[in-house]
Amino acid sequence: MNNIPHLLLAAGTSKRMGEPKQLLRWGNKSLIQFQMDTIAPTSDQFYVTLGAYADLIEPLLKSSNAEVIRNEYWENGMGNSLAFSIQQILQSNRITDGVLISLIDQPLVTTSHYLKMRAVFEKGKKQIIVSESDLGWLGVPVLFDAHYFEELQSLSGEEGAKKMIKKYSKNTTLVKAGKTLVDMDTPEMYRKLHDEFSPQW
Repeated sequence: MNNIPHLLLAAGTSKRMGEPKQLLRWGNKSLIQFQMDTIAPTSDQFYVTLGAYADLIEPLLKSSNAEVIRNEYWENGMGNSLAFSIQQILQSNRITDGVLISLIDQPLVTTSHYLKMRAVFEKGKKQIIVSESDLGWLGVPVLFDAHYFEELQSLSGEEGAKKMIKKYSKNTTLVKAGKTLVDMDTPEMYRKLHDEFSPQW
């Protein structure tokens, strides 16, 4: 069995949303709790990176099996949070075959999608397992083979995984994600997705 921790990036300030995305209601719980429940069945090793609003968010995670990574330099951008998170994961997991990265603001991504990504991973093949939307858009969630850990740790600013996906396009394996790769960045998008997709319980 492959050793692939799951990393949920949830450190941002939600500037365009105007309030913490992590605390938005989704179903009968906060968005971050909903995401935790979606991810939990797919991995025994689960990390959540917090930054902005960490003191408000962390108490909501106490009942989960996730390990919290606090990035004090979250204001330096997603690339910085990703690099710092990989460093922290490797400190506690010396033998790691890869890492599956997801974002707090993609609530439509399903448990089954994460499991499909893991199913197509082959250890030591330098794969990058990339999610593909029905419109052909490629991006997160993404699973990086351990081969890329050194480069991931060198990311900075807002430079995230997309640049590396493009750079190593020959090594990518695509997993179709339908219409689920929607980033929930604004109040208007939140209301639209919430009204259409949020669980009614």
